[in-house]
Amino acid sequence: MAREPRSGGGGGEGGGEGDRRRGRGRDRGNENRQERQDGDDLKDKLVTINRVAKVVKGGRRFSFAALVVVGDQKGRVGWGAGKAREVPEAIRKATERAKRTMIRVPMKEGRTLHHDQIGEFGAGQVILRAAPAGTGIIAGGPMRAVFETLGMGDVVAKCTGTTNPHNMVKATFAALGKCTSPRAVAARRGKKVADLLGPRKDADPAVEAANV
Repeated sequence: MAREPRSGGGGGEGGGEGDRRRGRGRDRGNENRQERQDGDDLKDKLVTINRVAKVVKGGRRFSFAALVVVGDQKGRVGWGAGKAREVPEAIRKATERAKRTMIRVPMKEGRTLHHDQIGEFGAGQVILRAAPAGTGIIAGGPMRAVFETLGMGDVVAKCTGTTNPHNMVKATFAALGKCTSPRAVAARRGKKVADLLGPRKDADPAVEAANV
C-alpha cells in the first residue's frame, strides 16, 4: 500500500532548509577543490596503496599506506608516502609530503633527458636513457607516473632491480637528482656551452672560424 506524502508547512520548510544547507556545503567543497587545483597547478598520481592489518585484542585493525607523485608537468616533481586509518586521509598526507619534496629536473628541449643515468636505492636499480622525439614514455607503472607528472615526453626506462613500487620510485628520483644540463656544467667549470659540446655538425665552417 502506497504511503501518502505528509503535508504541512513546517516539514516542507525544514526539508527545504536542510536541502539548501546541504547544497551550500557541496558547492563550498567544490569551490575549495577548484581553488586548490588552480592555485597549485599541480598534477598528482596515486602510484600504489597498501592495506596493513594489525592484530589486536578485539580483532584486526586496518590502516592504509599510499604512495603519490606530484608534478607541474614543467620540470618539477616530487613523491610522498602517507599512512592513515582511511584511504582519503592517507592520500592527502602523501600528496602534502610530495609537494614539500619537489625537485627540478633539467630537460633537453623540454621533452627528454640530456644524458643517460642510473639510479639506485636499496635493492632497486633503474636505467634512464634519453630518447629521440616521438619515442614516448617507455617505462613501467611507477616510473611512468613519475615521468608523466614531470612532463617528460620521450624517455626509455628499465628497472633492473626489485619491482617494489617504493624502491622503484626512490631509485628513479635518485637518477633524476643526478641529471644535469650542459649550461650547469659549463657554469661550474667556468666555460662556455660551445666549448663543451664542440662545433655543430650542420654549422658552416666559415661561420665557426669567425666566431672563434
